[in-house]
Amino acid sequence: MPVLDWIGKDKVVSHYKNLPINSLSEIKEISVSSGGNSNLFIEGDNLVTLKALLPKYKGKIKCIYIDPPYNTGKEGWKYNDNVNDPRIKEWINKVVGKESEDLNRHDKWLCMMYPRLLLAKEFLTEDGIIFVSIDDHSIQYLKILMDEIFGRGNLLSNFVWQSDGNFDNQAKVKICHELDLFEAASLDRYD
Repeated sequence: MPVLDWIGKDKVVSHYKNLPINSLSEIKEISVSSGGNSNLFIEGDNLVTLKALLPKYKGKIKCIYIDPPYNTGKEGWKYNDNVNDPRIKEWINKVVGKESEDLNRHDKWLCMMYPRLLLAKEFLTEDGIIFVSIDDHSIQYLKILMDEIFGRGNLLSNFVWQSDGNFDNQAKVKICHELDLFEAASLDRYD
């Protein structure tokens, strides 16, 4: 099975295991519960938050959908897509160390994604599934990460969904789709 390597991988592979488990604090003013069922609205770094949720939800989630940054290099919108957010830069410098000075955009993205996908896998039940949206810029990196973390044989499907309804008949190529990888937690059909 092909394995993807990048600057800093050796530092992030087990990083999430060394994170402390933080506690979550309820804010009564914005909390809502109905009929004994509560929903959670959590604000914070997703890696720290996932680690905080792990003791309660490990192995109990049937379906996860994530829509990570697409790593296109764009910065001028709500979700910084150039992995240059000061918090990500600080985290990478802290975790990867001096060699982080040599990281390119793809190295940073891979360093950010790897521990989050490892944690996501721990939440899934034996028959759980994960959907991850991405675009054409990083599908090849994501596919190899997913193969490495979930197993090559666990790919259930790779599908395209139309994300833009603007279809005039102009003579130019338009990117109007996103890709989703659909993986099983534990299937291993091909390994």
